[in-house]
Amino acid sequence: MINDPIETLPNTSVITIRRLKSIGINTFWDFLNYFPSRYEDYSLISPIDRLQEGETVTVTGKITDGKYAVTRNGTRMQKFKLEDGTGTVELAWFNQPYLLTLFKPGTQLSVAGLVKRFGNKFSLEPHEYEIGEPSKHTGRLIPIYPEKRGLSSKLIREKINYILNQLDHDRDQLGNELYPEEILAFNKLIDEKSAYQNIHFPDNKNALNKSKQRLAFDELFIIQLTSALIRKEWEIQTVGHKFDAGNTHMYSLQKFINHLPFKLTASQQKVWEEIKYDLTKTKPMNRFLQGEVGSGKTVVAALGCYLAYLNGYQSLIMAPTEILAQQHYQTLTNLFKDSPVKIGLQTGSQKISNFKSQNSNCDIVVGTHALISRKFSLNKIGFIVIDEQHRFGVAQRAKLKEKGINPHILTMTATPIPRTVALTLHGELDLSVIDEMPIGRLPVKTYLVPKLKREAGYQWIKRQIKEQGVQTFIVCPLIAESETETMQSVKAVTKEYEYLKSYVFPELKLGLVHGKLKSKEKDTVMNDFKKRKYDILVATPVVEVGIDVPNATIMIIEGAERYGLAQLHQLRGRIGRGDKQSYCFLFTSNDNHDVSERLKYFTVTNQGRLLAEKDLIIRGPGQIYGQMQHGYTDLKIASFTDYSLIKQTRSAAEYFINHYALDKFPGLKERIERKKVEEVSRD
Repeated sequence: MINDPIETLPNTSVITIRRLKSIGINTFWDFLNYFPSRYEDYSLISPIDRLQEGETVTVTGKITDGKYAVTRNGTRMQKFKLEDGTGTVELAWFNQPYLLTLFKPGTQLSVAGLVKRFGNKFSLEPHEYEIGEPSKHTGRLIPIYPEKRGLSSKLIREKINYILNQLDHDRDQLGNELYPEEILAFNKLIDEKSAYQNIHFPDNKNALNKSKQRLAFDELFIIQLTSALIRKEWEIQTVGHKFDAGNTHMYSLQKFINHLPFKLTASQQKVWEEIKYDLTKTKPMNRFLQGEVGSGKTVVAALGCYLAYLNGYQSLIMAPTEILAQQHYQTLTNLFKDSPVKIGLQTGSQKISNFKSQNSNCDIVVGTHALISRKFSLNKIGFIVIDEQHRFGVAQRAKLKEKGINPHILTMTATPIPRTVALTLHGELDLSVIDEMPIGRLPVKTYLVPKLKREAGYQWIKRQIKEQGVQTFIVCPLIAESETETMQSVKAVTKEYEYLKSYVFPELKLGLVHGKLKSKEKDTVMNDFKKRKYDILVATPVVEVGIDVPNATIMIIEGAERYGLAQLHQLRGRIGRGDKQSYCFLFTSNDNHDVSERLKYFTVTNQGRLLAEKDLIIRGPGQIYGQMQHGYTDLKIASFTDYSLIKQTRSAAEYFINHYALDKFPGLKERIERKKVEEVSRD
């Protein structure tokens, strides 16, 4: 029953079903996990003769009169009188004429709302109502849900109430506990069925808090346990062939490092030692490498590829976009230009000449999804690198792994992730961090520009472009609250592009790029920008993950208040890639003190992880990341800021692994399998 499709909900229109599916509600289980965003307290049930101005109360009585009225400004009203034996109170709704048919004289009605006084008379400003005695919408703590796609909280309450009532009749659905009694008792958890009942229809605030605690525990525990189980499986696996990093290979590696056109930072050296140690073990490496944009992750990955080559094995490097794959291909080609290592490129629209006949001879193949979807006969893959790995699903990573002989895997990201978040979401992986920039790299100077200095800023940029020959990014925000780029956003950036081109920089060459362009068109514009065919690139945050343009030293971020600090840092990472001083200017129309303080913190902080930690505290986990972080922050009720609960669930997961077999707990096993399916289907 709990996995029944929502099409089986009674009295539910096709339109409502479609709207529910559009927000991810496909089954009864999905509905139960659509949690309230807040609660209204309508638990004070008052007789009419004891009403006090300013109170929020629930009143129950009978309708004695109903009529239609029009205010002085022409607004249509539906006015009613409600009587409960102690007195009469007036109710008024606006523009809801159907209520005159619904509330006939004699109708028993419960109404929750704000008490107001007009002279000697009281009226109730209705917030919620229900026919009959208080039940779901009045007379208690009432859940208020995120109201999306025209779905009201009232409708959602009705459907969830139906599902909970069905669960009462089918006690096996949530009646069997997920956990051993020891874990429940030690962590002071209420039973799951009570938790779901009280998260949606709490008896009181104490019951609500206990429900939140239980369901947040469940959410984090399942993540932690899944990670622990995967790690346990990996620990008993062995690689097809162990890599040798003995004296001969170490000499070759060191010679390669010495001939690099730059010196490795201490942080790069440390991470390389961690990776090298993993590559020489019989257990497959599963390491998560986090580092700033431009911190040198690709070089470290290249060293792993070189060790694979020295051992007679091939490497795959997978990137989320063609432009990034091409960038990696160029970087690796330059790094290995004086070596016999052969580099191949395989993307959806581009591949090296005669690739099908030459692929078995390539030592490193760089590509996109084409590495999975296209058939090619690389048969000695020992090392796989996945860049910006959160953009790939579990199934996709598994397909890549199948191409090797149980290969070593390195996943990389430039996105700043708080350590607590990384360890929670990637507990099965070993974590490495490159936390310093290459020697000689100048930090980007960042300024919050007041409105009065906007024009002066434009003139300064114009001079820099003409006199220094540098290039500029101008980033316009996504308009919609959703992180998905909309046509509204495209129109906005297009309009800004036309304005800048016609009135601000008429003598300069401007390019335009946004997410609604076809991939090939987007790549063409960005490659032309790199080739200096444009002085200025006007863009939406699609450039957040993009091509290296060392000559781009200036960035304007419009509507900077719309971004999280981590995403601002990602955008800022597009400049400061060369040896010239770079500048980032934040433009905002919001003078709110909190906004200004947050952006000022950004101007003086260049470390991505510090910014991500700050954003986690200020904005909450749901708003930290930009579009490229989809999938990281899909917690429904738990929070990454709840460090004590994260630690508690990790300990509980470790205890479970050491003392129990998952097969003995079918409900928990099903929940973990469902989590895996959700991850695969999300991608």
